[in-house]
Amino acid sequence: MKPMAAPEDIGVICSGLPEVELGFSWGDRPTYKVPRGPKGRGFVLYRAPRKTDLDPKTGEPYRDLLVIMVPDDAAKSALVEDPSLPFFTVPHFDGYNAVLVQESRLGEISRDELEEILVEAWAARAPKKLVDEFFAGR
Repeated sequence: MKPMAAPEDIGVICSGLPEVELGFSWGDRPTYKVPRGPKGRGFVLYRAPRKTDLDPKTGEPYRDLLVIMVPDDAAKSALVEDPSLPFFTVPHFDGYNAVLVQESRLGEISRDELEEILVEAWAARAPKKLVDEFFAGR
């Protein structure tokens, strides 16, 4: 049986990718960015609780949301529309290539699946040359 994903896997996987740094975006939100430095683009963001993003089960704002970039609308649809996966979206992200997932639900997917999704997120935001070098070396 494959090991299931856990919240600590986010940092391990993201930090293991080329030219990644943990910085901030939207003021104070921890964000994994590529490449390092001022031109870094976020690919995983820890989203702050919002009054508009409510858990339908509790009616309370989500407190452990991650925003994960995806390459395109087809990838977003594949993740959001698969009922076996914990990914979803909210109206705020309509037309934006990103999905949401609660850290507390990462255990519903394997670590390998999480790594695949995070590598795709990284590749969607990394410079093309860096992406080509990374995949050529795999």
